Amino acid sequence: MGTAVFVTRTGDASVLEAREHDPGAPGAGQARVAIRAAGVNFIDVYFRKGEYPGVPPFVAGMEGAGVIEAVGPGVDLAVGQRVAWATGFESYATHVVAPAAALVPVPDAVPDDVAAAALLQGMTAHYLVHGCRETKAGDTALVHAAAGGAGLLTVQVLARAGARVIGTCSTEEKAALVREAGAENVVLYTEEDFVEAAKLWSDGGVDVVYDSVGKTTFDGSLACLKSRGLLVLFRQSSGAVPPFDPNRLNTSGSIFLTRPSLWHYVATREELLLRAEAVLGAIERGELTIRIGARFPLSQAADAHRVLEGRKTTGKVLLIP
Repeated sequence: MGTAVFVTRTGDASVLEAREHDPGAPGAGQARVAIRAAGVNFIDVYFRKGEYPGVPPFVAGMEGAGVIEAVGPGVDLAVGQRVAWATGFESYATHVVAPAAALVPVPDAVPDDVAAAALLQGMTAHYLVHGCRETKAGDTALVHAAAGGAGLLTVQVLARAGARVIGTCSTEEKAALVREAGAENVVLYTEEDFVEAAKLWSDGGVDVVYDSVGKTTFDGSLACLKSRGLLVLFRQSSGAVPPFDPNRLNTSGSIFLTRPSLWHYVATREELLLRAEAVLGAIERGELTIRIGARFPLSQAADAHRVLEGRKTTGKVLLIP
């Protein structure tokens, strides 16, 4: 019998509970995977809180990596093959039965923990930079929470595409990591106004803002943009943005606003493989660095959520079965 971490009811991190769990044998189009590492993400927090739909009790987790133990009919993956996934099914566990169409092969040179840490946030960075808009050399981009897992990857992908990157974070220690990732300038939002700094460093306004914070940064993010700039609001770690008058986009300079989701940018098997291979291939070639900030056993999933929500780590938080 294996183990899984259940969301027993919606609420704070204390609602996470490790229980015995066996997902069973794979059916048609499915594979059973022994999980080697699972990624901890803010989307897991949103499901736990009830901000995203889910009916407790359910097994938490969207992302992981492991080894195939068994396959059902119609699956072209092999027993013993290493795979990773990022599109949503019961990953806080020792084993999972998953749709084979959502699994991607992991190159031999990429360790399991790195694959689990890279895929969701790596593909997020890829679609932000090469999906929501196509970044051009010389573009100026502002990345909020730039020292987090998604932030560091987005900074790296932007810099590789030739953009000038401004990152925001809270401490000098985090700022050093953001600069190492490729940011030309870093704003310590605890000490200075990121709007004024961004306008100064971008000659009046940036081309795009990548905002994963939401409520507390939204107004400033709009104010940072040049005319016809783009605000990409892809997460809401500080809470949801309140309703606002869309005419503000006009008065701010015909600003564009999008609230994207990774799922819409990996909607087909072909697009999933394109983005996954771009991320894992870049890691394999040494072009993309994955920083793992903390590892927890499954039994400490609640602590992992508290660390993530408290912004007490840099890089990725993992659960290790």
